[in-house]
Amino acid sequence: MPLFSQDALNDGVRKREVFGWAMYDFANSGYTTVVLTAVFSAYFVGGVAGGASWATFAWTSALAVSSLIVMATMPAIGAWADLRAAKKRLLALSTIGCVATTAALAGAGPGDVAWAVVAVVLSNVFYTYGESLIAAFLPELARADSLGRVSGWGWSFGYFGGMLTLGLSLAYVIWAQGQGRPASHFVPVTMLITAGVFALASLATFALLKERALPQAQPAGETGLRASFERLARTWHEARRFRDFTALLACAAAYQAGISVVVALAAVYAEQVLRFEQQQTMMLLFLVNVAAAAGAFAWGYVQDRIGHRPALAVTLVGWIVMTLLAWAATGPALFWVAAVIAGLCMGSSQSAGRALAGALSPALRRAEFFGLWTFAIRLSAILGPMTYGLVTLLTDGNHRLAIVSTGLFFVAGLVLLALVDVRRGIAAAQA
Repeated sequence: MPLFSQDALNDGVRKREVFGWAMYDFANSGYTTVVLTAVFSAYFVGGVAGGASWATFAWTSALAVSSLIVMATMPAIGAWADLRAAKKRLLALSTIGCVATTAALAGAGPGDVAWAVVAVVLSNVFYTYGESLIAAFLPELARADSLGRVSGWGWSFGYFGGMLTLGLSLAYVIWAQGQGRPASHFVPVTMLITAGVFALASLATFALLKERALPQAQPAGETGLRASFERLARTWHEARRFRDFTALLACAAAYQAGISVVVALAAVYAEQVLRFEQQQTMMLLFLVNVAAAAGAFAWGYVQDRIGHRPALAVTLVGWIVMTLLAWAATGPALFWVAAVIAGLCMGSSQSAGRALAGALSPALRRAEFFGLWTFAIRLSAILGPMTYGLVTLLTDGNHRLAIVSTGLFFVAGLVLLALVDVRRGIAAAQA
């Protein structure tokens, strides 16, 4: 099938607009790949915090704080975006914020724990705002029977963007190490590279993507903020009517907790357990991104063919297999196999989840419902890494036991997914 085929899009939506939408995934993926996964996470533990026994727990705690901030604010922001038709404006502000605070990470050297923590918290908050807002455009662009593949286009573009940023960073790291430069020199430069790619690539999004929503009527005398919170409260009150969306949120909170561990701690696991060097870790993550891009793109077509729930279930089984292989690995070979499986499952499961959330969201409340989706994802970003961090803290750094505990999140997600009735959920959204 041709890329960006017109028959997958809603009436009036042009291919270049979908390209602009997908370019945001391209732009921001370098942040998760380089900052959260491949480079800064391990540098924070081993460099900024000096390899202290509390370093992994401090890293996961910083991510947990950022998630708490998002959980407290994003649903109301989504409701406000729907009422004011302001998704694109808010997306621009969140992008500027993430680019600026990612660049600020370049100022974190050995011992600068407070600076690094503040910059990580803020950059992750802004990044997550952008993720939620860009996802809310998906049902406006794609036909109901094509949400899977259009979501897959975006995710696959995202991983190519992650590879570009990681590739540029890896090239600089190899050069710097050849010159005898320490990590305290080359890691800050990779932060500037990441911020620069994000800023430049996102320009295509703001040039091509349209705000198709219209401002909605508000009760006389109410401010936009008050109306947003009242609408959010009404959504929680009506949760029974959207019980399949609610079940999906519980499922997402479980399986995304496991994914959050892989994103935040894969480099830490590779370096602490298998003694990978920085260059090896970056090459490993480059391979993961290749696999994730392929998985996201191909699985989107499979999802539209076999259905949202079966497609997501298959990926969760794959995640369980991955955690068992990572636990069993005593050398690089088996861990590389686990990494490829993780990449395939990461792209496909995240794309499948986003498409299913879009299918179960009412047309006039998409940003609000994706705000609730983000609430669940951020809850998972606390549960997963904090569980991993606590296990390592209580077991004197036993990362193998921690990765086994991660597999339980995917098992829970598979069980909770069985509660989602997709046809009933779509009918509720359309009503």
